[in-house]
Formats: sequence, structure tokens, C-alpha cells
Amino acid sequence: MRVVSVLILILLVFVATVFVMAKPATLDSATLLAATPPMGWNSWDAYGETVSETDIRANAEWMAEHLKSFGWQYVVVDSGWYVTNHSAGTNADSAQFSLDAYGRYTPAVNTIPSAAQSASFKPLADYVHSLGLKFGIHILRGISKEAVRKNLPIAGSSFHAVDAANTSDTCPWNPFNYGLDAGKPAAQAYYDALAQQYAGWGVDFLKVDCIADHPYKGDEIRLISQALGKTGRPMVLSLSPGPAALEKAEELRQYAQMWRISDDVWDLWHSGTQFPSGIGNQFARAAKWAAISGPGHWPDADMLPIGRLEPAAGWGKPRATRLTQDEQRTQLTLWSIFRSPLMMGGNLTLSDEWTKSLLTNAEVLAVDQHSTANHAVLTTEKAAVWLARPASGDGYYVALFNLDSGAQTFDYSWKEVGLPETSYRLRDLWEHKDLAPAESLTATLASHASVLYRVSSR
Repeated sequence: MRVVSVLILILLVFVATVFVMAKPATLDSATLLAATPPMGWNSWDAYGETVSETDIRANAEWMAEHLKSFGWQYVVVDSGWYVTNHSAGTNADSAQFSLDAYGRYTPAVNTIPSAAQSASFKPLADYVHSLGLKFGIHILRGISKEAVRKNLPIAGSSFHAVDAANTSDTCPWNPFNYGLDAGKPAAQAYYDALAQQYAGWGVDFLKVDCIADHPYKGDEIRLISQALGKTGRPMVLSLSPGPAALEKAEELRQYAQMWRISDDVWDLWHSGTQFPSGIGNQFARAAKWAAISGPGHWPDADMLPIGRLEPAAGWGKPRATRLTQDEQRTQLTLWSIFRSPLMMGGNLTLSDEWTKSLLTNAEVLAVDQHSTANHAVLTTEKAAVWLARPASGDGYYVALFNLDSGAQTFDYSWKEVGLPETSYRLRDLWEHKDLAPAESLTATLASHASVLYRVSSR
């Protein structure tokens, strides 16, 4: 009887092990992937589709030297790394591609020369890893139209490209791919093949585009998440563009670690259109999504278009950011108290001391990485106030924003901002200064300026 019991126990352990290994990258494993909002650099804002291996290495080296000790770790190569003729323009109908025998994109050797021997990002990923950083790439959902035209085989399966593709489905702003028919086994096989490829390259972060909104593709999100879960390699799954629908929050939390709450954010204060979006547009969106944030699932307010957006900005002409210094601080303040992922978009190698100071303020970054109960207390056309609690220690974080185009003086009672009425000690986190005890939240702020305090009882 004892032998039978032991055999039954061994069988149960085996079944449980198989179940755990086969699970997709859902909330349990996501917590291990992104316990705090991911912090890194993305090539799009400064380089568009034209980023080269030399550029990637240089930005990674700058990050390792100046930012790694502050928690920045991801180096993400955005769209177009497989395009061989960048002279055709961004998202061009006449783009030509580097593909493997299974119809999967591979790095174009004219911009990523280390891929020449292996047809992969592994040499570059290995270099990024040698700096103590993590490596990421951007892809579009679906399968290359060229792979479908040639009906190439899907790696690791008996399927071919036409078995997976939905030729009536294309991204509305990019012509490279067909979507997949998520109801077909070949679709899962194709995403499995991609995930295995990326795991072999050493990818730590996968940004998937044309999937979180216009259009939202929940079934393909699930397939990709399941594919990543099968590889055995932790890879953060980031979904673009936004605005993702709030009613999809539970599905997004289950299958992804990041998803965008807006279309692309660029260096302007306010926009009347969905694209591009401005800093001021994010306040109302962040207020709606704040309650959804938590370990392993982060609504994403998009990249930080600060510093130098050159030599080939992903939108507009190469330039220094058009955001004022106050607006740049305000973006970092909102992103931090909202606990958005922080993805620097500017060219790190051209960063001046001001830009570096924004990215290396440990007290502000601690709000993004280690606070709780983050929420908007008020949001009007003129002002916004946000409140949070430190993850350790007493007190609160309070952010006050002037959303108006002119200077304003604010005086809110502590009760108005959700705190017990008393006198509080204030520490200005941007200025690293302890201030005199305050009976109310009072400040005079320039246009689009903000303050971020740690508030504690006397």
C-alpha cells in the first residue's frame, strides 16, 4: 500500500510539473518578469527605422555607465531592424526584408553587421548582456506577406505560411505583414516558432505593435503570450499602440506585462488628435488606469521624448526636444507617480547634464519603482493632484501639476488632497531639499510645471 501511495505521489508531482512548464506567461509568471515598472531605452524616438548596430551599442554603453546603477536596464531595438532598404522610407510599401527560410524576419546585415554569421541578434544581445543590461526588440503582429507569397514552411511544424495567415487582415499603418487567423493551429505554431527564435537570440523584452488598439487583437495577444511561456526564457511582453480599452484590462493583465494607454506620445504639451499625443493628454488617461497597475502588469504612458531626438526622429524633423524643462519634469513626475514603465526615447549619447539629471534622480525614480496606492485626487483643466504611499516608511507622496499655460498659485488644504489635517514636513524630491513644515499644499508654479513632495507628519 505504501508503494502504491508513493507511485501516486510521484505521478501527481510529474503532472503538476508538466502543467507549470506548459503554462502561458500569465499573471503568476508575469510578476517575476516585471515586479516593478520596466525602465530602459528605445531606439524609435531618436533613430526611427534607421538605427544601426553602432548606435545601439553606443546607447547601451552610455546606459551601462550612467543609468544602470539607477535601475535602467532594457535596450530595445524598435521597428525596422529587418528592412534592407531604409531609403524607401518609414513603413514603406516598397520595403525589402531580411528573412530566414521559415519566413521569420532576421536582422538586416547592412545595419546589424554582427548578424552576418548567425542571421540573428544573438551577438548583439550577448554584448548588451555583457554590460549587465537586458535586450529587447520590436515586432509587428502577424506574418510577413513575403512569407505568405512564397508559402514558406513554419519552423517546427508541418504547416506553411498560408495555413496561418489571414490575408484580409493587415495593419492599417504598416504594410509589411498579414494578421494571423487565431482559430487555426498554424497560427499558434507560427508564434511558437517566433518565440523560440527570440529565446535563442537572448531576447528579454518583446514589444508587439498593431495589437493593443486600432485594432485590438486579444486572440493574438493570447497566442503570443502562450508562445513566450513555452520557451522557458523570461521575456517581458509589451503591447502597442494605445489607447487600449479599459474594459480589456483583465485580459491584458493576464497575458502581458505592459500595454499602452495612448497612441504615440511626442514632445508637445497637448494634441487634439489621437496621434501624436501630448504630455497634457495623459493626465485623464492615467487617472483611469492607475488602479490597474501592479506587479507584473503596468499600463504604459509611452516613451520619454526628451533630450535629443536625432539623427532620425521617428516623427518630425531631427531636433532637441520641444518640451520645456518644466514640461520634462512634469512628464517624469506624472509617469513616476502613475508608475508607468520608463522608456527613454532620446539619443542617450547626446544627453546633456539636464537630461541626465532627469534620468538619475533616485528619489523621483523611487516613486515609480516603489510606491503604492497611486491615484489622482483631482484632475481639472487647470490642475491635477496625485497621491501615493511609499512602499516602506511612513508618509505620502504628493504631486501637484499646473496644467495651465500661465503661472498659477495653488493652496489646497490637506483634506482636499485626501490627507488628515495636520502640519506636515515636506521634502522636494526634484530639488533634494527639506522644506519648512506646511499647514497646506501651497505652491506657485510656472506654466506646465509641477512639484513632487514626500510628505510626513511632524
